[in-house]
Amino acid sequence: MPRIGVLVSGRGSNLQALLDAATANALGGAVAVVISNIEDAFALERARRASVPALFLDHRGRAREDFDREVAERLREHEVELICLAGFLRRLSAAFLAEFPGRVLNIHPSLLPAFPGLAAQRQALEYGAKVSGATVHLVDEGLDSGPVVLQEAVPVLESDTVESLSARILEVEHRLYPRAVRLLLEGGYRLEGRRFMLEGV
Repeated sequence: MPRIGVLVSGRGSNLQALLDAATANALGGAVAVVISNIEDAFALERARRASVPALFLDHRGRAREDFDREVAERLREHEVELICLAGFLRRLSAAFLAEFPGRVLNIHPSLLPAFPGLAAQRQALEYGAKVSGATVHLVDEGLDSGPVVLQEAVPVLESDTVESLSARILEVEHRLYPRAVRLLLEGGYRLEGRRFMLEGV
């Protein structure tokens, strides 16, 4: 079964969605290791509860490339085929991405390319957007700029706060991310420039 590594920095609700999908045989693979740059990230506890190796690697006081090199080493030790970012609050270096070409996924709470970066839900509200959503994309060297794998829209209500909009988008993220992982692991796709194309569609 394909092995997945998950990089986290926080509470890990998207990690939980991946773990639940794997338990239900709906992910197409197994979560083999979870790595966090934050020692008390609750995501590590989620991994331990699921009997998945949970590693803390401290990034503080280290060059980005040195930290990324250690993360890559740990991922290789666990023989992962796909890497999922689930609230991982660090940009990955070009050297790291070159080691796993086309095999790093991220989920973002907006319809990219709109509102990349942090606080996407607040950005959408302040801009006055009528629709937001969630995007799963391949990771490249830019900021939330890689090819889009899946997207789903979420309407922005006039009564929305950052918290209410975030909660509705998160529900979509939990549904969308396992589907995208399965697509990648099944391999029935091709890239045409920036376009992620399913074979036979």
